[in-house]
Amino acid sequence: MNWNPIVATVLRRVTRFHTTLYRLVGGKGMLAKDTLILTTRGRKTGREVGIPLYYVEDGGRLYIVGSFGGSDTPPHWYLNLVKTPEVGVEVGGRSGRYRARTLAPEEAKPVWPKLLGMYPTYASYQEKTSRVIPVVELVPMQG
Repeated sequence: MNWNPIVATVLRRVTRFHTTLYRLVGGKGMLAKDTLILTTRGRKTGREVGIPLYYVEDGGRLYIVGSFGGSDTPPHWYLNLVKTPEVGVEVGGRSGRYRARTLAPEEAKPVWPKLLGMYPTYASYQEKTSRVIPVVELVPMQG
């Protein structure tokens, strides 16, 4: 599945609005439920860009999914963190630096049910695409 350019533009605008609201309310309320703001450095522009994503937490680590709605193309934020794995994360009222790492399919297996429990639609996204949708582990950086 590929995105229609008009749909992609609308989605980007909604995402920016969601990020702004999240930050205005300090990561609290309905827009913040199971949501973090991931800030990556653009691989082409070098600019930092924040995007709201669903996540689950397990053992102090955060897990996110590079689904892009089941598109055959990975999301830009995912390509950015592959190039520069040091990212910023805002969860609720706290923020910090994290190291991002794509899990191998075997490593992702125990995390996938937790992600599906939080957002079952990920299963249909995987069915729409031939690529393996990546699960990314975010580990807090020391210091």
